[in-house]
Amino acid sequence: MASTFGNKIKVSIFGESHSEAIGVNIDGLPAGIRIDMDELHEFLDRRAPGRSRYATSRREADRPEFLCGIKDGVTCGTPLTAIIRNTNTRSGDYEEMKDIPRPGHADYPAHVKYGGSEDYRGGGHFSGRLTAPLCIAGGIFKQILAADGITISARILEIGGNSEEPLAAVEEAMKEGDSVGGIIECIVTGMDTGVGEPMFDGIENRIAGAVFSIPAVKGIEFGRGFDATRIRGSENNDEFYMDGESVKTRTNNHGGILGGLSSGMPIVFRVAIKPTPSISIEQNSVSYSRGENVKLKVRGRHDPCIVPRAVPCVEAAAALALYDLMR
Repeated sequence: MASTFGNKIKVSIFGESHSEAIGVNIDGLPAGIRIDMDELHEFLDRRAPGRSRYATSRREADRPEFLCGIKDGVTCGTPLTAIIRNTNTRSGDYEEMKDIPRPGHADYPAHVKYGGSEDYRGGGHFSGRLTAPLCIAGGIFKQILAADGITISARILEIGGNSEEPLAAVEEAMKEGDSVGGIIECIVTGMDTGVGEPMFDGIENRIAGAVFSIPAVKGIEFGRGFDATRIRGSENNDEFYMDGESVKTRTNNHGGILGGLSSGMPIVFRVAIKPTPSISIEQNSVSYSRGENVKLKVRGRHDPCIVPRAVPCVEAAAALALYDLMR
């Protein structure tokens, strides 16, 4: 199972939604970097469950325990390992999933791939719960990048097609036992020109690869994105000009990336998040053991919309990709 990301910095994520713990191992961090734990905890709180009526009622502290690689808040230069203990699990809610896969989840392909040995509880290793250790790594990288003047900030652009009152779409879906998805926009400022590589290690490639580790992500676009297909090159091209001694562009349709390299303009990308697949509405599925069609009503505690909690995850994924490229 490929749960490792990075070339110069290796980030490995482990655990399952209902295992004893989930965690992350980071190999390649230089020694002597001080980590602000209060700032890291605040970042993790933005993703943590049970903090809002729009989130699952599963309540987890999500406080990382650092097992090695850091001493007195300073990195040692050796692999850093942190875990988050799972304490508020209700595995019985998923007993039916042993035989009946949930529509929209990875249950069925995982069952085939692992021959029935997969941990189906809460989605196992495919669960959004695994974005917590992603945010540990990303939160650390965000601090390191910020020290170099690079900021990463994401926001909700729309939910359920509603950009004026995004949370109103969540309220409506909740009343019907349904769910909604949305779009998150992320902006990176302070990047020097020329970071990245052509071809397979371009900034778009690496950010996209990291962002798709967030289970509900179904699409990503940079700059003007798909809308650029509806205009001409004369409209889409960003003309250069001198701003003092710096070269800039008057517009930023390219989203701060040209040929896989940073242009010096803000990096801008948007991420499509699908509706949460676990809903209380009865759905059609199948029984592995009986080989027949059945009805399924998903039990358990689930987010009617994961977009709000995915915002810091997108920031974490971007930080992961960019820090690895800049090492």
